[in-house]
Amino acid sequence: MIWQEVPSENPADADAFLRHWAPDLGIWSFGALRPGLLSLVQQMNIPMTLVDAAEDGFEEGRWKWLPDLSRATLRQFTSILAVSANAAKILRKLGASDEQLSISGPLQDGTVALPCNEPDREKMMTHLAGRPVWLAAHVQADELDIVLTAHRAAQRGAHRLLLILLPADPDSLEDVAVELAGRNLTCANWTMGDWPGDHTQVLLATAKEDLGLWHRVSPISFMASSLLPGYGGIDPYPAAALGSAVLYGAHIGRYLSAYSRLARAGAARIVRDQDTLAAAVTRLTAPDQAAAMALSAWELLSEGAEVTDTLVDTLLDQLDRAEVA
Repeated sequence: MIWQEVPSENPADADAFLRHWAPDLGIWSFGALRPGLLSLVQQMNIPMTLVDAAEDGFEEGRWKWLPDLSRATLRQFTSILAVSANAAKILRKLGASDEQLSISGPLQDGTVALPCNEPDREKMMTHLAGRPVWLAAHVQADELDIVLTAHRAAQRGAHRLLLILLPADPDSLEDVAVELAGRNLTCANWTMGDWPGDHTQVLLATAKEDLGLWHRVSPISFMASSLLPGYGGIDPYPAAALGSAVLYGAHIGRYLSAYSRLARAGAARIVRDQDTLAAAVTRLTAPDQAAAMALSAWELLSEGAEVTDTLVDTLLDQLDRAEVA
């Protein structure tokens, strides 16, 4: 994906922009339409779709006082996906036709499920043999003590509990192994070809390509780089999409909206230190607790996927018609 600013309403700027990129189709989001630019798009026979059309996207005075302008601008869209019935009502008043308009609901953030090696997953489930498991992903060096102390505390309630530990720095694996030995925690190293045994307490791993495996075998995923300031957190959607209950710290600035959305749905829970992390892991080792959070995540992400699928189908239809023409 290449990001570019929308050109100005100056016809020469808009013309140069469109001729340079020569798009096969266009997607306009929300509202705040640009009549000059959109008119030029229409002259170039570029099919346009208006998505996430919201009530507050059409509050400008000119739409009320220049009905011909609003009607002509909206009619340039092949299809319009409104976020609500109220938004659709406003768009009809401004000149959108029933043939163009549909109510899809809002587009939502989502993710593509991470892949995994299925034979590895089956073999791993055999090795785990029903043991309680939790994952700590992208753990920073100064978060390690918190995570390991929480693991020790959670083991008191589930002595067979296994921690899958993914350090943020893959080059720190040897140092982490030394730290585990100093704490008398039995470790297996996935990167060296080890598989967890009955007495393994921590499985060390670094390979990002195996993250899909770890989220699948871990009912609980703690998304690290979030307990202390300065790291910004990591994306929670891959874990949620694969049925893992999400735990996270307070410092998730880059992904605040994603975590807030999951938390509101009951699919994620915030922790603040080693005690609250241990308590959350202990609580979620009860299968019904983790399953309830995983179901909430699935329902939330599935809801957004339906709108995305509608949009994708619309765009593919437009491309097919353009090829026939």
